[in-house]
Amino acid sequence: MIGSEVSVYFSRMGYRVAGVDNNQRAVFFGPEGDTRWSLGRLRSEIPGYTHHEIDIRDRAGILKLVADLKPSAIIHTAAQPSHDRAAAIPFDDFEVNALGTLNLLEAARRACPESPFVHMSTNKVYGDAPNTIPLRELETRWDYADPAYAHGIAETFSIDQSKHSLFGASKVASDVLVQEYGRYFNMPTCCLRGGCLTGPNHSGVELHGFLSYLMKCNLTGREYKVYGYKGKQVRDNIHSEDVARFMHEFVKAPRVAEVYNLGGGKQNSCSILEAFRMAESTTGRRMIWRYVDENRIGDHICYYSDLRKMQSHYPAWHITKPLDRIFAEIAASWQTRLPQTAATAPQKVS
Repeated sequence: MIGSEVSVYFSRMGYRVAGVDNNQRAVFFGPEGDTRWSLGRLRSEIPGYTHHEIDIRDRAGILKLVADLKPSAIIHTAAQPSHDRAAAIPFDDFEVNALGTLNLLEAARRACPESPFVHMSTNKVYGDAPNTIPLRELETRWDYADPAYAHGIAETFSIDQSKHSLFGASKVASDVLVQEYGRYFNMPTCCLRGGCLTGPNHSGVELHGFLSYLMKCNLTGREYKVYGYKGKQVRDNIHSEDVARFMHEFVKAPRVAEVYNLGGGKQNSCSILEAFRMAESTTGRRMIWRYVDENRIGDHICYYSDLRKMQSHYPAWHITKPLDRIFAEIAASWQTRLPQTAATAPQKVS
C-alpha cells in the first residue's frame, strides 16, 4: 500500500519511478494479500513506470539494480509486516526485514550514498513498553493518564527491555541499521516508525491492515474478531498519501540518521469500538464482531504518535486526511474491488 502510494505521489511530483516487488505479501497472507491488482494500477497510472520482480533478499540482484539505476532517492517500504505471522516464519521474517534492509543500504552506500534513504520502520520497535504507561479507562477507549504523554509517544521513548514479537525484533534490527548507515557513513537516512498506515489501496487481511480489514468485514458481513483489552485499544491512523507527503518533504531537505514517529496523532486515533461505529456510520451496515478475551502478544493497549518533532523539522507538513475521510475512501475502494454480491452485508444499521 505505502509503496504504491509513494510511487504515484512521487510520479506526480515529476520523478521517474522504478518499483521493486515480488508479490511476497500473497505468500505471507494467501490470496487475500495478493497485490497484483495494485501493480496493474501503477502501470496504468504512472508514465514510464518500470517494475523489477526482485526479492530484496537477493543480494546480487539488489546490488546490481541499485548500481544500474543510481536513484536520486530510495523509499524502502518492503517488509514482512505482521507480528502474528512472524512467529510461524521466523527465518523469512528476519531475512526480509533485517537482511533485505541491509542489502538495500549497502547497495545505496556503494552506488548513491548521497541519495536520501527513507525506511518504513514501525512503532513495534518500542515493543510492549507503551503498556507500562499509566492509563485511564473511558467509555469507549483507553487513554494515557500521565500528562507527559498528552501528545502521544515521542521518539525518545525506549525500545529496550520490552517484548517486541519476532516481527518487532527484526524491525528493530533494520531500524538500527538504517540509523547506523546514516551516522557511520554520513548518509541521509531516516526511519519512520509508523502506526496504522492505511488508505484505499490497502489489501487488508486479519493479521495486517487494521482499518482496511475492518471495513472489508463490514461490507461483506464477515465476523471481525476483537482480541483483548475490551475492544478499547487505541491506534492512530494516517492516510498513505500523508505518509508519502512527509517522505517527499524529507527527500527535499534530508537529514542524517533521523527517526520520526509517523502516525495520525491523537486527532486521528480511535479504538476498535470507535472504529466499529465509524464503519457503520460510513456504510450503513451493521458490524458483526466477536470478542476473544485474549490479547495478541506484544500488542499495544494505547498508542498514538507525538508528531511535534516531525512538524518542527518540516513545518510545511501536516495531516490532511481526517478519520472520516479515511473511512469513506477505504469503503469506496472495497466496493469497487469486491464482487457485487460480497459487498452486501446481511443486516443494515437502523
